[in-house]
Amino acid sequence: MLTQLSISNFAIVDQLDLDIHCGMTVITGETGAGKSIMLDALGLATGDRTDSHCVRQGTDKAEIHASFDISQCIAAKAWLQEKDLASDDECILRRVITKEGRSRAYINGTLSPLADLRAIGERLIDIHGQHESQSLLKKSNHRLLLDDYAGTQKLASEVARTAHQFNQTHNELNTLTHNRSEQHERVQLLSYQLQELEQLSLQEGELEQLEQELKQLSHAEGTLSVCHEINAICSDNEAGNILQKLSICLQRLSDLQIDHPAINNTLEMMSSAQIQVEEAVGEINHFIDHFDADPARMQDVDERLSAIYDLARKHRVQPEALLEKQNTLGSELESIQFSDERVEALQQKLIELKSEFQNQCEKLSRKRQSAARQLEKKITKRMALLGLPHGEFIIALTPTEGSTLSANGAEEVEFLVTTNPGQPPRALAKVASGGELSRISLAIQVITAQTSHIPSMIFDEVDVGIGGGTAEIVGAMLRELGERSQVLCVTHQPQVASQGHQHLHVSKKVCNAKTSTEIVGLKGDRRVKEVARMLGGVEMTESTLNHAKEMLSLCVSRSAA
Repeated sequence: MLTQLSISNFAIVDQLDLDIHCGMTVITGETGAGKSIMLDALGLATGDRTDSHCVRQGTDKAEIHASFDISQCIAAKAWLQEKDLASDDECILRRVITKEGRSRAYINGTLSPLADLRAIGERLIDIHGQHESQSLLKKSNHRLLLDDYAGTQKLASEVARTAHQFNQTHNELNTLTHNRSEQHERVQLLSYQLQELEQLSLQEGELEQLEQELKQLSHAEGTLSVCHEINAICSDNEAGNILQKLSICLQRLSDLQIDHPAINNTLEMMSSAQIQVEEAVGEINHFIDHFDADPARMQDVDERLSAIYDLARKHRVQPEALLEKQNTLGSELESIQFSDERVEALQQKLIELKSEFQNQCEKLSRKRQSAARQLEKKITKRMALLGLPHGEFIIALTPTEGSTLSANGAEEVEFLVTTNPGQPPRALAKVASGGELSRISLAIQVITAQTSHIPSMIFDEVDVGIGGGTAEIVGAMLRELGERSQVLCVTHQPQVASQGHQHLHVSKKVCNAKTSTEIVGLKGDRRVKEVARMLGGVEMTESTLNHAKEMLSLCVSRSAA
């Protein structure tokens, strides 16, 4: 519920800080004092659009802070957690509007899109006014409200989930069966391409090996010439080679018979060099003996590489990616070839899902029908008490149409109403009178309050055009609603104002040629005087004061009873 509201530099408000309690809070004041400013500010705090005209003249920006206790509001807590904006059991909404018309929104201190502010606002507060877009005007909310009242939210969620699975499966089946001739042509192409790749029989690492072999064969003559030359220098040259000279050096050093570290180290290193040269000569001789410089082999390698390169160009991939391409084509062909089995499986799944959906819808429809008839009677009765004696509330359950299954179930839900005899029922959105719409809304909210998930409701002048006993009934209903949730009500009727748990008074004052609005809480004699003022008369007589005291006392006694 709303716990605090802070407004600064908004319209004719300089600075306003209010603590809001649970129950029913009435807001009264002279016409033009600015009673709706508080509601306008709350609307902005919960995502309404704005412009620069709401910023108080002579200031740079307007700010609105609204704090809510969400300990009992499961929907709001879940939404905040999903958005990673949770902050224990509190939600603080902040809106800043500059004189240029720019706007910034914050949720628990985090800069947020206006759409998010509106989304969380819809879970925290419901504004009902003659000129407001009410949630009850949205057809989608009618089904949710009926399911809440009927206790079928879980079953409705199961229906929506089954419908989603059915439609998803249906789309997959359509994709598989669409244009089977194209699939046949695709199979032929894939088979031909795979046959080419399989005939190539490319092995892992073969391309790199062939390229290296071709390079060697291309330089075979030069390679062998260099190898023979090195072999001659190291061991075959009769005029003198490296191994002979190393042997002579080793013999001469050994003949010295000198025990000196430098001589000993030299002997050791030369002996090691001799061994390494001998091993090198062995390696190069092995290479010469096994080197294949056959021109026919070179032609074979060149033709093999040409075949690989040509097929790679044909498939528009790099030669080293040919094996991957072969695997991809094979997987696609296998998928298409087994599509008939997949089609069968999907068709069977559709049959099962449709049966499950129909069973779920039968249960849901029965419960909706039963709850709808109960709601119709109760709300119609409340409408009569609220000054609409010929009114009738109807819940239309219209079967859904189309080949796909509706996530809403087997029927669409819409609230209809007629306020005069002989007139056909019409959608709530087409009810001409704003006052009538507000009272119908009040009747609906009172009946469904026990199942409503919205903790705070605002009613802006729902008592327009009524008086006397009807106004007293409106007040009693609002108070009844306030016993279960938080209600804020702007009113001109003393019969309504006297029934509030909390009373706020709005007034205007002029200081230094500037007009500003202030709101104060009324108790005791001050509240008696305000109710007496609302009762009428230029002068406040003893009679009107006594009448006001009696109205307030009756309200207290009824609550105690």
